Amino acid sequence: MIPEPAPAVPDQGEAVLPPVSVIMPVRDEEPYLADSVHRILDDGYAGEIEIVLAVGPSQDRTAQIADELAARDPRVVVVENPTGRTPAGLNAAIRASRHAILVRVDGHGFLPPRYIETAVDALARTGAANVGGVMVPEGRTPFEQAVARAMSSRVGIGGAPFHVGGEAGPTQSVYLGVFRRDVLEELGGFDEHFTRAQDWELNHRIRAAGHTVWFEPGMRVAYRPRSGLRALVTQFRGSGRWRREVVRTYPETASVRYLAAPVAVVGLAGGTLAGVAGLVGGPAWLRLGFAAPVGYAAILAAATVVEGKGLAPRARAWFPGVVATMHLAWGAGFLAGVRAEHADRAPR
Repeated sequence: MIPEPAPAVPDQGEAVLPPVSVIMPVRDEEPYLADSVHRILDDGYAGEIEIVLAVGPSQDRTAQIADELAARDPRVVVVENPTGRTPAGLNAAIRASRHAILVRVDGHGFLPPRYIETAVDALARTGAANVGGVMVPEGRTPFEQAVARAMSSRVGIGGAPFHVGGEAGPTQSVYLGVFRRDVLEELGGFDEHFTRAQDWELNHRIRAAGHTVWFEPGMRVAYRPRSGLRALVTQFRGSGRWRREVVRTYPETASVRYLAAPVAVVGLAGGTLAGVAGLVGGPAWLRLGFAAPVGYAAILAAATVVEGKGLAPRARAWFPGVVATMHLAWGAGFLAGVRAEHADRAPR
């Protein structure tokens, strides 16, 4: 049974804050959806709040749980997302929402108390079009703990503030985001061409239109990382493919950080093949190609010593393999690009 949410009753001493609409694209989120929604409703926000769930075709009880939540609390609204694609769900939720401030939450994201209040204050204080904070991965199993550490370290996923933290200020992109509705309407919402990386692409357009994307480190959202190696490969390969599509659409966004992983894939593959060729009859100097995988392994070992501090032994043992999986899957996806049936749909 889904427990009754706490009623929204602001403290008498609190100022009434502007109303907000929480937009959530959900699909196959049975283990997390109810908890995620209850945390939003129990956030302590002193203004009016609504949650719009855009439900995609699911293989579990996500749709039933969403309907039960809406039946129990009038602040929860359910709309259909027939395609199941995240940007389409976000746009459907935006169309069904009523308020001028839009708070994006994922079905497996868990807002901390006062998150919405902090975001609304930052919007008013900075004049930004979008504010967001830090994704905080929280693993339960040793594998998930290794993934969580890799996803919050520079060696694992790069130096973006929404992964590793930093000072408040303008930035390229943020995790999730709390938006001014007028800016999203001005820009036409999320580009549904981008199955993945649609948040980064939208933030690029926001900045190109002269608006500000603001990083607020006090906004920290718990995130459950993938629980298995195959799921991690799928996640990062897809992220790499769609980041390649962003670079194809906006060539000016290419950077050393985004090109490092595909270059590493080419270097490791080329070096290994050269080394093998040197062993099976080719010129002996080709064996120098083994320097690429050996050097990469040494980097992983050093990173494990530095970044693995505090991890349990089993999680630390997983760490180098997890980092390598993230790098190589992302890089291979970037090199492959999106499939033809997606590329044929022109971006905005």
